[in-house]
Amino acid sequence: MKNRSFAGSDKVSARLARAALRNAVLGAAAAVLALGSASAFAWSGHGTAYTSRGVYNGAHYGSCGGGSCSHAGSVAGPYGGFASNTGTLTRTAPGQFSNSGTATGRYGNSVQHSGDTSCAGGSCSHTGALSGPDGKTATTSGDVTRTAPGQYSSSGSITGSNGNTVNHAASTNCAGSTCARSGTVTGPDNSVYHSGTATRVAPGVVTTSTSVTGTQGNTVSSSGTVVTGGVVVAGGTTTGATVVVAPKPVVVAPPPPVVVPPPVVYVPPKPVVVMPPPAYVPPLVVVAPLPPPAVYIAPRAVYVAPRAAVWVPGHWFGRVWVPAHWA
Repeated sequence: MKNRSFAGSDKVSARLARAALRNAVLGAAAAVLALGSASAFAWSGHGTAYTSRGVYNGAHYGSCGGGSCSHAGSVAGPYGGFASNTGTLTRTAPGQFSNSGTATGRYGNSVQHSGDTSCAGGSCSHTGALSGPDGKTATTSGDVTRTAPGQYSSSGSITGSNGNTVNHAASTNCAGSTCARSGTVTGPDNSVYHSGTATRVAPGVVTTSTSVTGTQGNTVSSSGTVVTGGVVVAGGTTTGATVVVAPKPVVVAPPPPVVVPPPVVYVPPKPVVVMPPPAYVPPLVVVAPLPPPAVYIAPRAVYVAPRAAVWVPGHWFGRVWVPAHWA
């Protein structure tokens, strides 16, 4: 599978962690079966995980008898999601075991898993196969070896349906009341580093710490306390219940990036040009020209020659008598 992001690598690490937890439970059951298959017992427990995405509640139950152990577990998320896992481990021969089971996700999709484990000479080897609802398959293999008293090493690989392989290697060292582990998960493109410790601080009380560093150099750390409230009795069930008190995980965020502000460039303001007021121009006054002076022209003397007088005798003009006169 292509791991192109820290989130993708975290998913691989989470799957490997779940597989390791499942194998640890199966290994513990195998160890009990190796001591003797005649005895029978059962156990149960529940726990709470506080994450940045909400609170997750889980519970599990297991029982052994007649050379076989069965287990069932489930987790309920903060938004109504529900996932479960069931499985069975059977001792087929001295040092030989087989397991099978089903994991069901929140959407109802199921993955079938099965495998075989063989232990001899202080080493156990495991092979397995997974089949999803869409017909895709994956294979797993791994081994655990006791290298010295209290010291163990493990390695393995997971090959997906596309042929890509993710390898993992880890080591565990136990001394006194503390066990420390560290490991590396390597994919086709990047690696994830993980480490953790478990310390017995009191009878039935164990404190744990975990640290995971992803492909981008970011580290996520968490710690918790496991308190057991009972003991396992042969032929019966546990008295009390296992309570996992898991505080909220402490996320060590990377330091904030150093932001270098851009240089301040002084841009002088544009000069403001104040135009002077225009020169005063008096208004144009148009004076009408004065009328030309009056010129007196004396009348020219006209000489009228006297006309010669004519005597007109008296006469009638119509019915009017005109007496004689000069004309």
